[in-house]
Amino acid sequence: MSRQVALDNINLKPCERWAHTEYSLGYHNDYIRQRTGMASDNPGSTKALNRQWAIDFNWVTDDGLYSNWAKYGRCTNMGHAEYASDGSDKVPVEDCPFKTMEDVWTFDAVKEYGLPNRDEQITAYQQSTDKRRTNLPDQLSTGGYYKTIVSGAIQAFGWDMFLMALSEPERMEPVLDSFFNRTLFHMDCWAATDVEVIIQHDDFVWSEGAFMSPEIYRKVIIPRYARLWKPLHEAGKKVLFCSDANFMEFADDVANAGADGFIFEPMTDFEFMVDRFGSSHCLVGSCVDCRDLTFNHGDKVVADIDRTFKLLERCKGAIVATGNHLPPNIPDDMMDRYIAAILPRLCRK
Repeated sequence: MSRQVALDNINLKPCERWAHTEYSLGYHNDYIRQRTGMASDNPGSTKALNRQWAIDFNWVTDDGLYSNWAKYGRCTNMGHAEYASDGSDKVPVEDCPFKTMEDVWTFDAVKEYGLPNRDEQITAYQQSTDKRRTNLPDQLSTGGYYKTIVSGAIQAFGWDMFLMALSEPERMEPVLDSFFNRTLFHMDCWAATDVEVIIQHDDFVWSEGAFMSPEIYRKVIIPRYARLWKPLHEAGKKVLFCSDANFMEFADDVANAGADGFIFEPMTDFEFMVDRFGSSHCLVGSCVDCRDLTFNHGDKVVADIDRTFKLLERCKGAIVATGNHLPPNIPDDMMDRYIAAILPRLCRK
C-alpha cells in the first residue's frame, strides 16, 4: 500500500502496480475484529486492515464548516434506510419544508445557508488534510465536496419537490446556480490548500440514466462543473468526478469539462469507460458488483475480477474498487475470497 501508488495512477505515471481502494470496509465490524484482533472503533484496526487489503486511497469529501444545512435553513430529511449491521444509521423521514413550487423557484442556497469566513474555511480544510496524513500516512486522502449542484438540490428539496420544480427549467436554473455558487466557494477554499486530489461528487443521474432533459445537463449542469474545476486545476490539483448510477451518456461531456478521472458504480459499465478513457483518465472502479458478493456468487466475482484486470491492460492509471461499496452483509468468507483474488493481480505487467 502506498499513497504514492495512488498518486501515480491518478497522474497516469508509470507505476509498479494498480492502486486499490474499497468503500464501507469500516462497517464490517465482526470481520475487522476477526482479521485484526481489534475492535472496528480502534484506530489501529483501520491501519491493520488497510495493510492486509493493500488500500492506497481514501475517498474523502468535506462540505465545510456549514455542512449541516438543517442548522442554518430549510432542508428536507428524506430519511436513511438501515445500512450498518446494527441498524444504527436508520433515520426516519420528515416532512418537506418546501410546500409549493414557488418555495423552490425563489430559493437561494447561499442566502439560505450562508457561507463561513473564507480564511477560516481554508484553515479548517488544511487542518483536516494534515490530520488525515498523520493518522493514515500510507494512503492518499482526498479533499472534495459532496453536495454539489444536483446533490445539493436533492438534499435541500427532496426528490418530489425537486422533480416537480424541474418542470420549468428556466425557473430552476437560477436555483441550481445558487448551489453552484456555494460549491464554487468551497472549491476556491480547497484550491488554497496543499491537498493533491479533489473529489467532486454529484449524483446527477439515476440507475437508468438521465432524469432531466439532456439539454439541462449539457447547458446548465456540466458547464458549471468546468467553472468549479478551473481554480483547482490552476492550483495544480487533480479532479476525480464521482456519481452513482449510469452516467455513460454524459461521460464525454464531463471529461471535456475537465475531469481528470472518474469514480463510478457498475451501472456505468467498466469496459465502456476503459474504451473511452483508459488512455486519458484515471478510472476508479471495476467490473465487480457488490450484489454478487452479497449473494455469494463467488465464481461470478472472480470472473469479473479477471475481466477487470484484462481490461486494465489498456489503461494508464486506475484504482481498483467495487464501485457500489462493500455492504456489511457480505459473508466473511466471500470477503476473503474477494481480496485473495484482487491482491495478486494488482502488480502491473
